[in-house]
Amino acid sequence: MTTIRTGIGFDVHRLVEGRPCILGGVELPHPTGPDGHSDGDAVLHAVSDAVLGAAGLDDLGTRFPDTDEEWKGADSRDLLRASLAAVSEEGWRVGNVDVVIATEGPRIAPHRAEMRASVAALLGISTDCVNIKGKTLEGLGALAGGAGIAVQAACLIERD
Repeated sequence: MTTIRTGIGFDVHRLVEGRPCILGGVELPHPTGPDGHSDGDAVLHAVSDAVLGAAGLDDLGTRFPDTDEEWKGADSRDLLRASLAAVSEEGWRVGNVDVVIATEGPRIAPHRAEMRASVAALLGISTDCVNIKGKTLEGLGALAGGAGIAVQAACLIERD
């Protein structure tokens, strides 16, 4: 019998000049990028938290605190790989992930396929098991006007 669990991850970053805009492991051409202790990849942070949460493990901030200089400038792909390894050690495998990126900053649609392929490769799953959607904020809220980016991810994990 297969056991399944779901997890939800969320991350938000301010967009600032002088930072590369890395989302889903892909660098997007944009004049601003996510500010963060690591590379600020809010997509991979949210996916990591969703995967960890589904397995009942400590979140990304606990595992890789922004108060620890070891993680300053860290590549979020490495953080996701470490998170996935912890989940795999518990006997779980990722079934699928679904990601919503809310921003008035970089356009998501032109980079969606590349981000899906990147996340799928990192998780070791098929591209058709990864969905990424971009949503505008319609000029509302603190992230309006390109001030930031918020990402929510849902994940299903399973084990026999």
